[in-house]
Amino acid sequence: MQNRSFILGIFTGVCGAAISLVLIQSVGMGTTRWTVGKKMDHIASLLEENYVEEVNETAMADGAFWGMTASLGDPYTTYFTADEMQSFLTDLEGSFCGVGVTVIYDEDAQCLRIVSVMDGYPAKEAGLQAGDYIIAVDGEDVRGQDGNTVAAKIQGKEGTEVTLQTLRGQQQQTYTLTRQEVQVQSVYGQMRPDGLAYIAITSFNSNTYDQFSSTLTQLRAQNPLGLILDLRDNTGGILDVANEIADDLMGEGVIVYTVDKAGNRVDYTSDADALGLPLAVLVNGQSASASEVLSGAIQAHGDGILVGTQTFGKGLVQKTFGLEDGSALKITVEKYYTPNDVCIQGVGLTPDEVVELPEGKISPALLSEGEEDTQLERAASLLLEDAG
Repeated sequence: MQNRSFILGIFTGVCGAAISLVLIQSVGMGTTRWTVGKKMDHIASLLEENYVEEVNETAMADGAFWGMTASLGDPYTTYFTADEMQSFLTDLEGSFCGVGVTVIYDEDAQCLRIVSVMDGYPAKEAGLQAGDYIIAVDGEDVRGQDGNTVAAKIQGKEGTEVTLQTLRGQQQQTYTLTRQEVQVQSVYGQMRPDGLAYIAITSFNSNTYDQFSSTLTQLRAQNPLGLILDLRDNTGGILDVANEIADDLMGEGVIVYTVDKAGNRVDYTSDADALGLPLAVLVNGQSASASEVLSGAIQAHGDGILVGTQTFGKGLVQKTFGLEDGSALKITVEKYYTPNDVCIQGVGLTPDEVVELPEGKISPALLSEGEEDTQLERAASLLLEDAG
């Protein structure tokens, strides 16, 4: 109905009142068959000559490039400005200037959802929580925008401020935070009183494997009865890093394989050296991408059991293509498959033991002090039974 009203020169608002008149003028396109480039140039000229305000040519061009990728309907294929590309690369290095949150793009809500809040950083101190949706940044509604683009808006120079508007349930809240350098410690490990080793991996950054290898070596020296690997709320990262960790944990076989547009297949494999301990992997609805590669390989080969809830379901691989001006395209170039030939895109992995957290809690980060982590404790009990 809105399109028809626009053609008639009337835009009907929510209340049904005519709030604007539009003049319809022929631009004399005729029947000439235009190339895409010629049409874009013509549109740009019309905007520059006729738009009532000043036109920012750079912003207009960036919007056009972003629109080309958005037309594919794939939230993982996007255009990066030079600043956004630099922010993306910085994230993968494991340090950046931001507010201290880990986020995932929620396709249903069409915005970023916070999956964890880091201790000691502005977001935690201000009261942001896992499960909050980020709907605006510095007053700009960011719903429907690419997740990496929104993340780049949240990041910035150390000491500068950013205002986030969030949605928690039906309640909107606004926070003004001062950005600071965030050093991402993506691996945490400890020995439990029951004799089990516990390692949590929060993301797969360029420094994650070194952190994991060091932590595993320290814990193995204490002769654990088994290992609990916690990948809950881990939204992914660098595929090669996940494959390196899988190689340390599982025996010989295919970790994952990818298939591109032309049907070309590439296998990523593990050698025969395995962990040699009972292994349980914790997953949930925020376990995505590279964390699904790792947990899917372990499950498929029977090297460990998965405990928790259905994973996110991202079975796509992206590659970045740098452009001369520092901008870039991030394009989905492959689908990946678990060793048992399953592409989990939009589906996810089903745990061997489906265990929910206490009612209303979707993440261990939301558990109240003293509240039982039912998923963790079930994994522990299964490993202790296996250890005899």
